[in-house]
Amino acid sequence: MDLGSLGGGLIVSCQAAAGSPLRDTPVMVAMARAAEQGGAVGIRANGAEDISAIRACVSLPIIGIYKQDLPGYDVRITLTLAAARAVVAAGASIVAVDGTARPHPDGLSARQLIARCRAELGVPVMADVSTLEEGLAAAEAGADIVATTLSGYTAYSRQLATPDFRLIEELATAMSLPVIAEGRMATPEDARRALDAGAFAVVVGAAITRPEWITERFRQALER
Repeated sequence: MDLGSLGGGLIVSCQAAAGSPLRDTPVMVAMARAAEQGGAVGIRANGAEDISAIRACVSLPIIGIYKQDLPGYDVRITLTLAAARAVVAAGASIVAVDGTARPHPDGLSARQLIARCRAELGVPVMADVSTLEEGLAAAEAGADIVATTLSGYTAYSRQLATPDFRLIEELATAMSLPVIAEGRMATPEDARRALDAGAFAVVVGAAITRPEWITERFRQALER
């Protein structure tokens, strides 16, 4: 796909965790359709079922992931080549994988997983990282895009309540690859600041697609 179509735009993460009132594939499709209608340039979606259903109804590029909780591993996002294959077979335009330095299953390092996906799957590969060093390693392994998704989700990365604007700037300065800003984007102003820091595009999830989180923020403001 032409990555240029994402440049400067908003990618909406249409996901709902198990137990959420919204955890239903038709709801994810409706979210994606609403995001497209609102002017999003792309969708981020989890799992083959959701990706396939969204692909059938939405013309936007889809960044596909496959979240799994495997015993003994802290990584969750598209951990194996088999998971990546499933995401692409379901219709993802881009596959995102965990690009952190943490142990991965199947005896593959993040670098090896990225390289295998890049060589075998025929779609751009996005590495979700938590530090500058991981971003540089992902680029060396052949990633087409690097994203700040996992900043704050590894023990050794910066623990922030806000987006990691410093990491966005570090990555954008250090590499020529597109850098996608993701993680804790709470307001339109956050998204604008991310672009100003050098991001190629911005992913927003909870602030658009999690009404329980949005409701809680309003409630907390009223109780202060």
